[in-house]
Amino acid sequence: MPATTPGELGGLSAMTASLGDLVSAKSLAFQRGSGSLAVDSVAGLSAVTSTWAASPLKLLVPRPRGPSVWAYVSSFGGGLVAGDETSLTVDLADGTRCFLGTQASTKVYRNPAGLPCGHRLEATIGADSLLVAAPDPVQAFAGSHYEQRQTFHLAASGNLVLVDWLCSGRAARGERWAFTQYRSRNEVFVDGERWLLDSLRLDADTGPLDGEFRLGRYNCLAMVFLVGPSVSAAATAWLREMEAAPVTRRPNFLCSASAVRQGVLVRMGGESVEAVGHEIHRRLKFLSNLLHDDPWARKW
Repeated sequence: MPATTPGELGGLSAMTASLGDLVSAKSLAFQRGSGSLAVDSVAGLSAVTSTWAASPLKLLVPRPRGPSVWAYVSSFGGGLVAGDETSLTVDLADGTRCFLGTQASTKVYRNPAGLPCGHRLEATIGADSLLVAAPDPVQAFAGSHYEQRQTFHLAASGNLVLVDWLCSGRAARGERWAFTQYRSRNEVFVDGERWLLDSLRLDADTGPLDGEFRLGRYNCLAMVFLVGPSVSAAATAWLREMEAAPVTRRPNFLCSASAVRQGVLVRMGGESVEAVGHEIHRRLKFLSNLLHDDPWARKW
């Protein structure tokens, strides 16, 4: 066997170091629970040009190319257990459209050790693009701790439809608002200017969450935000209808709307998760024209 010269040893060491740097860079890029989705315009259609996810995060892309791209966030464990944290980056190029949902409700399992679970979403929406971020509700089990933070950066002509909602837990088995803490924060920037900062914190340390003067008999809370030139007409119609709606005493379903530039911010509360979901889907029916299909038509 021929002897290895000092020069060859030096070259081998350099190659090993380079491979080590590459592996290190890869491990940093693919951190546990992180993922990325990039959508570009290809031959006049929206197309997924890059996507990856690291466990426990899972990304399903049943429609990777077409008038709109459809992607669903899921997990390998069927939910989040103590200490699970996921992070997703979404990048929409100019003139693209994307529906981003979840495979099912985001289940947050009980957490005896008090370790927080969380999710981060960072989205960039290009000119004349549309992102519909409409997951199923978060379902936080008794004793769980969950924190969510979502940030959206829109070009001046970008469009966003955002749905953020949660249910009381496993109400069918008498488990209502029994989680330890729930926090959600949404920020929307248009052309670098913050247009929305919406924050919700529900903490059992300040008293029973199902108390009469807190969440009471309601089992679902929802926030819907529409902004952008492509959705402004639907936002205006929704706002006008809400202004004319009568006020009733002790309703099973509550809904209020506030005007924002080129859009509307809507809040809902209901005794039934199904009732809130039905209203959300009814109001967002107009998206079928923009997405060239109804993403909820065959979900259940």
